[in-house]
Amino acid sequence: MDKDSNVQSSNTLGTIGQIFGRFIVAAIILGITAFFTPGFSINNIWALALAAIVLTVMDYLIVKFTGLEAIAFGKGFVGFVLSVITLYLTQYFVAGYSISWMAAIIGSLIYGVIDYILPGEQNP
Repeated sequence: MDKDSNVQSSNTLGTIGQIFGRFIVAAIILGITAFFTPGFSINNIWALALAAIVLTVMDYLIVKFTGLEAIAFGKGFVGFVLSVITLYLTQYFVAGYSISWMAAIIGSLIYGVIDYILPGEQNP
């Protein structure tokens, strides 16, 4: 019994660590993407943090309910479209975050390239 509780505890910590790690990576990638994408602005660090949370939650919900990931590269056209939509819709949940449709398209490409380049969990 003690052994099972240790395994469950380490799995919980691992899951929390993965979520926190994904949030940090998403915030870094999002900041870089906003910097290089014309028509995409994030006003402050709090808007960046909240946008990273919103994007992470939206991606989680999309994966949970559809099995599709909103990643521009590695998931084909559907992943690219989902990435554009999630980047665009985030502006309705986060004050200080604004993006146009064209910037969402360009930003999705940049986000996908940076996400692919940065070390971390790579999805086949």
